[in-house]
Amino acid sequence: MNFYSIKAIYNFEMSRWWRTVAQSILSPVISTTLYFVVFGSAIGSRITEIDGISYGSFIVPGLVMLAVLTESISNASFGIYFPRFTGSIYEVLSAPISYIEILLGYVGAAATKSIILGILILTTASFFVPLEIKHPFAMLFFLILTSLTFCMFGFIIGIWADGFEKLQIIPALIITPLTFLGGSFYTINMLPTFWQKISLFNPVVYLISGFRWSFYEKADVSLKLSLVMILIFLLACIVLIRWIFKTGYRLKS
Repeated sequence: MNFYSIKAIYNFEMSRWWRTVAQSILSPVISTTLYFVVFGSAIGSRITEIDGISYGSFIVPGLVMLAVLTESISNASFGIYFPRFTGSIYEVLSAPISYIEILLGYVGAAATKSIILGILILTTASFFVPLEIKHPFAMLFFLILTSLTFCMFGFIIGIWADGFEKLQIIPALIITPLTFLGGSFYTINMLPTFWQKISLFNPVVYLISGFRWSFYEKADVSLKLSLVMILIFLLACIVLIRWIFKTGYRLKS
């Protein structure tokens, strides 16, 4: 394992992130703050509690997942797309490093950004609502696992996209709606029976449910099922990325 190459890619991606700190950190934090103001105050005044948890506190895990999923995909997809766009990806591919080392450098940096952002949003939330994290290690585990998984998914999108506009299609038209419909601001038990069953086909439900359990020991689905679904998606991303590097799909053309 060439740790120097991993470190070089990782440091380059992190330095690029710090140069755009206003867009990378402040923008998501401000957006999340506005969610707390709008949903926590306006809706929270009408829905006081869900499962014995104040509404403002209840939506914190969903808001963190919304930001982490979006930023994980955005950071990872842009991180690999930009070298393709400029042509510098060929220098990386021609270097004596394996695809695993390339993947660790790009995905590791993107996941680090998402984890930092998730922690910042949790810190911001603590100023608005009382937070209780009953299982902090489980919370960190879900945060890291979700960040890694969706950074890999974003990595795939960055290779698939052949234009800047395509980088936004899947996050804007698929991921964000699925997150809003995945129980970010409500529990799926509040839905009619038919829509509860439909919601179970939404993979984001399992992410938010497991993450919320680490806070309040309340979940829409079992913790074991949440872990299994995340690991299946992670494995699918790994298999697809391996195929991409093996075939050179949109990397060597």
